[in-house]
Amino acid sequence: MIASDEYDVIVIGGGPIGLSSAYHLSKRRARTLLLEQFTFVNQLGSSAGVSRQFRIPYPEQYMVKLVKQSIHFWDELQSLTSVPLLDTVGTLWFGDPSVHTSEGNIAEAEAALKAEGVSYTSLDRKALEQQYPFRNLPEPYVGLFQAQGASINLQATIETLLASNQNSVHTTMKSNAPVTDIVRTDGKFHVTTPLGVFSAAKLVLTPGPYANSVFHLLGFHIEATYWNMASAFYKVQGPPVKYPTWFVFQQPNGENGNEFYGFPEVSWNYPGYIRVASDFVIKPLDSPEQRTFVPNPRELAFTADWVRQHMTGLNPVPEFTSTCLVALSKIKNKELLIDFAPPSVPGNKDVVLYATGWAGKFVPILGRILSDLALDGRTDFDISNFQTGYKYFKVFDRATGQ
Repeated sequence: MIASDEYDVIVIGGGPIGLSSAYHLSKRRARTLLLEQFTFVNQLGSSAGVSRQFRIPYPEQYMVKLVKQSIHFWDELQSLTSVPLLDTVGTLWFGDPSVHTSEGNIAEAEAALKAEGVSYTSLDRKALEQQYPFRNLPEPYVGLFQAQGASINLQATIETLLASNQNSVHTTMKSNAPVTDIVRTDGKFHVTTPLGVFSAAKLVLTPGPYANSVFHLLGFHIEATYWNMASAFYKVQGPPVKYPTWFVFQQPNGENGNEFYGFPEVSWNYPGYIRVASDFVIKPLDSPEQRTFVPNPRELAFTADWVRQHMTGLNPVPEFTSTCLVALSKIKNKELLIDFAPPSVPGNKDVVLYATGWAGKFVPILGRILSDLALDGRTDFDISNFQTGYKYFKVFDRATGQ
C-alpha cells in the first residue's frame, strides 16, 4: 500500500482532546495529521453547551493531583489568546453526606483535598442557604466550597487550540475525513479516509464516544456505556443571582437519579440564563448512534422540578434544551481510560488512546500526556489508575462484527 502522505503521528478525532494532542505534538516538531470525521468545532460527539466545569474536588487524591498539575497547562493555553478561558467562580459540592455517586462522596473529597494541601471551606445546611442562592435544602445536607473552581469557555478553548494547530508548520488538519480502514505494514499505519490514504509510525486515538468505530478497525472493542443526559437553560428573573459551578449529592428516588449539576451565567453561552443538567440517565444508550438532541422528557422534568424547589432567581421553565453525550467505563467512578492499544494489535505500543469519562477540565494536560506516550512511550505524569485497558478491551472480529 502506498500512502499519499506520510507523517510522524496521525491523530484520529478532532475534538478538544485531539486538538490538544496535535498542539503538544507540534510543539515537539512531530509531523502531525489531525483527522476529524465531521467538521472542527462541532458538538456531535459531546455535551450540550459550550461551558464545562473546572473543579479540584475529587474523592481520589490522584485525581486532585492531576487537576492541580493541569493548571500550568491551562495557563500556557491562556497565554495564546486574549479571550478568558476560565471564569473563576468556585466549586460548590453539597448534599447528603452519606451519598456515594459516580462523582464520589463529599467527605472523601475533603480528605483528598487535605492530602493535596488544597484549601476549601466546609458548610452546614444553614450556611449553604445563607451564602448561596439555594433554598429548602434538607437538614442533613452539608457542603464544601473550593475557590479555584471555574466555568470553562470550551468554545474559546477549542478555537485557541484550532488556531494554534492551523498556524503550525508541523500540523495538517483535515475535516470530513472519517477513517474507514487502518492497516499496518512495514512498521507504519496506513489510514484510509475519503480524502486519501495517509501513513504514520504512530497513532493517537481520541474519537470520543465514537471510539469503537475506530477501535474496531484495529480489531478490538471497549466495553462502555453511553449516557445522553438532559440539559437546559433557565432564565434569570429579577436581580442577578451569583451561582458557582455546583453538584448536588442526593439519594435516588425511583427512576429519578436525583443528581444534578449547574453553572453560573456566562457571557459566551445564552447570557441571561443559567444551565442546569441531570447527572444520571433513566436508560443508557447502547451506542452513540442512538444519540438524540431532544432530552428524555422525564429526566428534563426531574431537573426542572429540582430547579423550582431549590434554586432562587430562576424561571423553572426549561429553555434551549439539549443533551449531554458521554461514553463511560463500566466501573463505579466512571474512570478515564488512557492506555496503549491491547497486545493483539500489531504495533500496539505505537497506538495510544483516550476513551471514556468526563475530561473537559483535563483538555490541556491530556494532550501533553498523549503526546508523551506517542513519542516517548511513557509520561512523567501518573496515569497508572487510568491504564485499565486490560480490563475493558475485548477482541473484535471485523468479519463477524463481534
